[in-house]
Amino acid sequence: MELGLKGKRVLITGGTRGIGRAIADTLAEEGASIALCARNARQVEETLAQLRIRGATALGEALDIADRDALKGWIARAAEKLGGIDIVVANPSAFGIGATEADWQGGYAVDLMGSVHTLEAAMPHLEKAAATSGDAAALIVTSALVAEADAESAYGAYKAALVHYAKGASRRLAPKKVRVNAISPGTIYFEDGFWGNAKRHMPAVYDTFLKRNPMGRMGTGAEVAGMAAFLCAHAASFITGANIMVDGGFTSRVNY
Repeated sequence: MELGLKGKRVLITGGTRGIGRAIADTLAEEGASIALCARNARQVEETLAQLRIRGATALGEALDIADRDALKGWIARAAEKLGGIDIVVANPSAFGIGATEADWQGGYAVDLMGSVHTLEAAMPHLEKAAATSGDAAALIVTSALVAEADAESAYGAYKAALVHYAKGASRRLAPKKVRVNAISPGTIYFEDGFWGNAKRHMPAVYDTFLKRNPMGRMGTGAEVAGMAAFLCAHAASFITGANIMVDGGFTSRVNY
């Protein structure tokens, strides 16, 4: 299937590691131009260099998306350098998987409001792109924990809030040809990610979650990125307000 992403201008938050990096790689391979940010300046520069080696137009900055003014400034600069924005991928997380005060505060500032502020700042550019081409897209990366709760979790609660936010935004923006969807990954394995560390240092936890997946394995970043690319592409032009689970059957809920 031809996704039609060549020449699209994409903005990604949290684009240097894990799922965000996998999405950046996949969209760049499809011919999109990439603007990304993350907190670690060295990782930003390394990611940009690797994308450029592969022939992609790539730019980025190091910033903390909890800083609303810094985030808005970067989005404005990225839009100017790219000549506009067709696609936004909001992929932030403070990863406050517990329920401490720090988990709640960090998740609110980064996961929830970081995503909201990203879409708010990018929206004029998305609306302009949609008016020109007939389609623009925003994608919010959440988590399969929106549908699973073994204990209190700031992470899960804020990711669930983002699904609700995406649905509301999709209804409001549909007449303007701007689509808003969410994608909820399950247990996705990266060597330097949560499940890689769990396998090395918390093998009992790793084995428990591995056994809970009926496919009997963890997912890959490429599997999430493939769905992300589809949702961002014109090939998915009649899909908005959806939350797509990429979890290998980990969640048991019925979506209808």
